[in-house]
Amino acid sequence: MDYDSAYERVSRLKKFYKSLLWFGIVAGILFFSDIIETGRIDFSLFNGSIILVIWGIILTIKAVKLFLLDEEWEKDIIEKEMRKDKKNIHF
Repeated sequence: MDYDSAYERVSRLKKFYKSLLWFGIVAGILFFSDIIETGRIDFSLFNGSIILVIWGIILTIKAVKLFLLDEEWEKDIIEKEMRKDKKNIHF
């Protein structure tokens, strides 16, 4: 991995961890305010829980792209496909 791609990956990791931290802070505030006000957690559109679900789904997709479908995975798949494409020449 060269410097530019390593720098890009670290930048994406930093953004992801910041998003995850903000998600945790906002979720904590919303859930604790619900528990304090009503004594229960209410999953309605107007108190922000649906927004947290959508935000969580987006963060999950970003995590999969960042940790599972990274540059190494892509190189491995390309190499496998290139090996498949090689055909033996019969004389």
